[in-house]
Amino acid sequence: MALKFTIRMSAVRYLFLFFIFLNFHAVQAAHVDTLEINSSAMNTRLHAGIVVPDSYKKQKKTTYPVLYLLHGYSGNFRDWLTKVPDKTVLTSLADQYQMIIVTPDGGFGSWYLDSPLDKASQYETFITKELVQEVQTKYRTITTREGRFISGLSMGGHGALYLSARHPDLYLAAASMSGALDIASIQGDLVKSMETLLGQKAQNYEKFAQNSVVNMVPQLKASPVKILFDCGVDDFLIESNRELHRRLVVEKVPHEYIERPGAHTWPYWGNALPYHLLFFQKARQEAASK
Repeated sequence: MALKFTIRMSAVRYLFLFFIFLNFHAVQAAHVDTLEINSSAMNTRLHAGIVVPDSYKKQKKTTYPVLYLLHGYSGNFRDWLTKVPDKTVLTSLADQYQMIIVTPDGGFGSWYLDSPLDKASQYETFITKELVQEVQTKYRTITTREGRFISGLSMGGHGALYLSARHPDLYLAAASMSGALDIASIQGDLVKSMETLLGQKAQNYEKFAQNSVVNMVPQLKASPVKILFDCGVDDFLIESNRELHRRLVVEKVPHEYIERPGAHTWPYWGNALPYHLLFFQKARQEAASK
């Protein structure tokens, strides 16, 4: 009986210590805020998820780098927090790299540009001006481009490279996964969403072409922003990604391009994101060594 009692007490003790261990790490882990932003450009209020690393509350004088992580077509600011297979991936990466991760609302089909036709769709201004200003006001962030990064999936991949090409003063590095990098070549229902922004495609094809990342190689070549983009080999957008890669190679524009197994799916994007954070960390280290 004494032996059984000792074994049971040991089991209880270890179980108690195990729960203390779990509770300690839960307290230490990154947390997620929801930020509401007033957009003067669109006369509305929008939301963003803010993933804050574990050290933020204790390190009162520390300023943190920021990653702006964009969702895809028909999505919203919760997508990166709820749809990725590993629901802890953003908090884990925020802790690992001691970085604030912002997941803004980019509209149902904004393509992250300022529409000349729809005043309610001015997402380039929102992301690059209003959101950045609000995040810098509410959180302790590095306010120079050396501490700012942008990435996204699909429509958001287009948005990340598009905005970095047009605002190279804002970002140290930009990345895209499964990016819709040639909006002029997209067919089907997606065309309708772009026509509300740019006009009928048949009469305004040049606008579609000008706003396609695949045709922005001159801007990317002139930009100091470091570039990474990747795409799954079974993704329906693979050819536009390969075309941008070919054009960048011809123009001798430094960049990293990766193809890996996968399609246009959340498992692919969940696996791709850690590579983007590693790329951004490398860019920070190189910038700090200069």
